[in-house]
Amino acid sequence: MNEKKEISRFVVKRFPRYYRFLTKLKQNREMRISSGELAKRMGLTASQIRQDFNTFGGFGQQGYGYNTAELCDSIAKIMGLDHPHSIILIGAGNLGRAVAGHMNFKDYGFVLSGVFDKNESFTGQIIKDMPIRNLSGLENFCKDNAPQAAILCIPDTEAEKIVPQLISYGIRAFWNFSHYDIALNHQNVCVQNVHLSDSLMRLCFDMKQSQKQ
Repeated sequence: MNEKKEISRFVVKRFPRYYRFLTKLKQNREMRISSGELAKRMGLTASQIRQDFNTFGGFGQQGYGYNTAELCDSIAKIMGLDHPHSIILIGAGNLGRAVAGHMNFKDYGFVLSGVFDKNESFTGQIIKDMPIRNLSGLENFCKDNAPQAAILCIPDTEAEKIVPQLISYGIRAFWNFSHYDIALNHQNVCVQNVHLSDSLMRLCFDMKQSQKQ
């Protein structure tokens, strides 16, 4: 595998779907699958799948197919899921509680190490066996535990204030549910934005376009 090769963002976006699908095959004890069968089940082409996998050195053997468990494990390593990163959650309102309560972080490369909110009435409440901490203790917590990433489930005005602080505490990656554009003002961090409203608007657009056909 060539570590320095430029990887297409489109390829990167497809790999979580490969991982989810192969995880199900692994759980169902389907030990082997060809690129053609994988393509058929996923609605892709066999050549696209082979091209994507060849980006990272290629897997499987011609006429033999892929060992699903080995391929699943290889993709996990490519994505960094085999070495979980410490992540904290900022914002323990309805959205934050839903994210913390329903995500199995360890399956996706992270360990939730702390939950924070500025609302003092939340302090001490339990989310997923973890007490909510007040934001006043965030700096000391980061010094003691060195989290690598943060989930932002707060309004964009609050996110704009706290992101520089988090960066100064050593956090360089954000799963951002706010509408604050982190990357615009902080170029040297990793950001994945989750805009639920954007997704809903795209669905609305798709429905409008389908009505024209």
